[in-house]
Amino acid sequence: MIQAEGLVKHYGNVRAVEGVSFEVGRGEIVGFLGPNGAGKSTTMRMLTGYLHPDQGRVHIAGHEMASDGQKARASLGYLPESTPLYRDMRVDRYLQFVGELRGLNRAQRKDALERVFEATDLAGYTERKIGTLSKGYRQRVGLAQALISDPDVLILDEPTSGLDPAEIVRVRDRIVALAETKTILLSTHVLPEVEEVCRRVIILAGGRIVADGSLLELSAGREECLLVTFVAPEQEALAACADLPGVLNCSVSSRGLNGRLRLQLDVRERFDVAERLGALATDKAWPLLELRHDVPTLERVFLDYTRSGSQEEKP
Repeated sequence: MIQAEGLVKHYGNVRAVEGVSFEVGRGEIVGFLGPNGAGKSTTMRMLTGYLHPDQGRVHIAGHEMASDGQKARASLGYLPESTPLYRDMRVDRYLQFVGELRGLNRAQRKDALERVFEATDLAGYTERKIGTLSKGYRQRVGLAQALISDPDVLILDEPTSGLDPAEIVRVRDRIVALAETKTILLSTHVLPEVEEVCRRVIILAGGRIVADGSLLELSAGREECLLVTFVAPEQEALAACADLPGVLNCSVSSRGLNGRLRLQLDVRERFDVAERLGALATDKAWPLLELRHDVPTLERVFLDYTRSGSQEEKP
């Protein structure tokens, strides 16, 4: 449903995007991640036809953006990071206007408004001026305009930016509901949000894709983390754990009362190291209060890949 082939975009001497290629299949919801300046927004603008790539091609629902842009855009709903809303317009009239721009007739616009009001929980606010709404409700209006033509593909750029925690949960729940019938590319800096709703992530760094896959796939083969809590002297425990075969790094995670010490160990083979930790605790007569595997988080994977991607960009 979304196909990017070798996208390149330069701004003068600045390379924003260099050789970005990926596909998103029907029914997928994919997180599109990267640090500031990685090229995410530029790529999304090329996918939606707002920018023309210097090189490469974009297909949306089988239609090439350059040669068949009208059909490609008709299959696409786009929520930019800063939604361009007319704040002096009422919600219903703004969405009717968007429907007209999308080529919907009067009957289609009526049905579309009922559908998007229900999908975004805007009922009761339809006659309010957009400028009088909270940030959360303005974001709902932006999502409604992306949905007005019932597109097969949604591209959402920071849909929860600036929202309070309750609104973030509400918008996230709507995205999950939409994913049942739509193909969604979601860009956000809220990594727990991506973990919650996306089965696959694409990570950009330095204008290039540095990772593409599920969290499990992207964390495979990387250091694993064990958390162990002893009642033990700090320096002795640090030195003993660091010397265990299979331990790559050992650091203090926290200190508690009565000599409790939690250590974080980066390891390669967690089961083997866990056995050695148990034996160490028995040998030293250190009460072992906790020993568990710290599951790799998207934040950790993201930082690993973007650091390595940035290093590759350096001369």
